[in-house]
Amino acid sequence: MVKLTGQMGVPVTVIDGQAVVGFDRIKLRELLSAAPKESAVHFGLKIADASSAAPKMGVNPSPGAIIGDVAPGLLGEKAGLQTNDIVTEISGRKVTSAADMQGVLSSLKSGDIVTILFLREGKTRKSEIII
Repeated sequence: MVKLTGQMGVPVTVIDGQAVVGFDRIKLRELLSAAPKESAVHFGLKIADASSAAPKMGVNPSPGAIIGDVAPGLLGEKAGLQTNDIVTEISGRKVTSAADMQGVLSSLKSGDIVTILFLREGKTRKSEIII
């Protein structure tokens, strides 16, 4: 820190390459509000193409992504998804494969309201969650 700021013996915080010496709250708030936010969200789902995996799991094949496993406590469970559910749409975007679902999920950000349409035991169901 001495090389970066020329100061020693006081707290130094570095945010996005900018050093803040001491407790300059105004500068700290300014830098923190401008810093890029983490946008990755984790649903905790294991998925596969429903058209090929569904028969192996004893489920009627359908276009979409079939849920193989749901991690406890993560967004998939909070959305009410269960093993063998087939996701067909997320927030208005059709899901015809596991790759489609991964693409949609990777585009979501914290704070988004997400609507999920899925098949469970042959019936279409809907779930909404704020992530």
